[in-house]
Amino acid sequence: MLNLTENQEAFSKQVPKNLIANILYFILNVLIGLFLVPYFIDKLGVASYGLIPLATSLTSYVNLVTQSLNSSVSRYLTIDLQKRDYKKANITFNTSLFGTFGITLLTVPILVIVSYYSPLFFDIPINQRQDAFLLFLGVMGSLLVRTWGGNFGVSLFAYNRLDLQNIINSINLVLQVVFIIILFSLSSPRLSYIGYSYFIAAVVALFITIILSKKVNPHFKVKIQDFKSFRLKELMGTGGWITIDYLGSLLLFQMDIIIVNKLFGTVAGGEYSIVLMWNILIRTIAGMLAGVLTPVILTYYAQKKFEDLVILSKSAVKLMGLAIALPIGLICGFSPLILSFWVGPEFSRLSPLMWILLGHLAINMSVLPLFPINISYNKLRIPAIATIFSGIANLLLAVTLSSITGWGYYGVAVAGAIVLTARHFFFVPMYAAKVLGMSNNPFKNTMIQVFLSTLIVAGIASTTYYLSNISSALAFIFICGIISFVYLPIVWYVLMNQTERRIVESFIPPRLVNMLKININYS
Repeated sequence: MLNLTENQEAFSKQVPKNLIANILYFILNVLIGLFLVPYFIDKLGVASYGLIPLATSLTSYVNLVTQSLNSSVSRYLTIDLQKRDYKKANITFNTSLFGTFGITLLTVPILVIVSYYSPLFFDIPINQRQDAFLLFLGVMGSLLVRTWGGNFGVSLFAYNRLDLQNIINSINLVLQVVFIIILFSLSSPRLSYIGYSYFIAAVVALFITIILSKKVNPHFKVKIQDFKSFRLKELMGTGGWITIDYLGSLLLFQMDIIIVNKLFGTVAGGEYSIVLMWNILIRTIAGMLAGVLTPVILTYYAQKKFEDLVILSKSAVKLMGLAIALPIGLICGFSPLILSFWVGPEFSRLSPLMWILLGHLAINMSVLPLFPINISYNKLRIPAIATIFSGIANLLLAVTLSSITGWGYYGVAVAGAIVLTARHFFFVPMYAAKVLGMSNNPFKNTMIQVFLSTLIVAGIASTTYYLSNISSALAFIFICGIISFVYLPIVWYVLMNQTERRIVESFIPPRLVNMLKININYS
């Protein structure tokens, strides 16, 4: 299905490898996340643990401009390289490389100031302020290093080598954990050690990115002469709207933990962060699946395969939604059990928060494959404006609901669910349809189908939990396997059509597809 012409056969064959690499990186993320949260709570306490996701959320605001420029570069660089215009690609690369370096230098003072005043803003106890400052500084510094190194990583993206990007990300993640455990073992656990670990791991990842980038794309040469102000203006033009869109997205996805910490304290922030990790986990799954499609969508656009782009976008929304409906349903339905097994029975009371933070993601994450379409067509102004207004609405509604209703941090979660659903169910699909020249919101029925699928899985899981006595993790895994074993064939044979099945097969290594077909035919 993902036919990228004969010249792009290697590009097409890379798609299954990218998906496998994404899945493996996702599994690594899950395993490390499941280990680190109880580890941090045990070593640091709930209140101190709540500062860690808070620090990572603040890094997103500090690093907003450079991330936006990198996203803009990805669009232009992919198109240049697909057209084999290496001279223009070198200009784009060097303009971004030296441009983001300048922006990074200007960002450093902001980074130091934000890190210094963050402990004061969040009313952190005096005996922890120095460590909190170093935590914020190290985490923010690591993100700046990774973002600047992303200029080299764009080559991997443009050549569809997302597998190599995931290797780099995996090394970065593993090194973070290794350094944290070593430092915690050598001395008493401190928040500052986490900041040190993040920064050292980022520097190592930067050097690996440069090495792999040169191997995959030998056409790029670092030359200050190729820095062109007119190209920077063009990149910043696209990047400017991406910046506004990112800011709105941060207000939608990253503001809740800040509001909870500020309004209800670090202990409440720690509790909220425990459940929020599962929200981030689902968004990581969705981003992983959508990320595999992004180079394909940009390539379709570069090659003017607009009809294929329409078919792919319609199918991708459905496939994305049905794929994440299963884990969302299982996590919500079994949430009291998961929380008890994971961080202790005393946290099973947070089960309703799990439903609020995760339930709406089945609909809202299904539209992620549509976002690269706006970048491909360079139609960013209206989505950016809509996103920033959505972010502001989320901020105001979160503060209002949590303060006036007395719902506490549940009000923050409800506000996010309402605003995000309004944006993703109505505006996002309708605007993508307009860009592609399709009828208004052709994705609506698919999204309703996805929501019902999630609700059914969650209902079955919840009923099973309350009617049975699941006393071990092994029994829990076995029951989840049974539900999945029933769900997946129904999706494949009943809810998906032939075109959608062909798309799924194109993401699976050919040998595995043939083996599955042989076994099915034999049976």
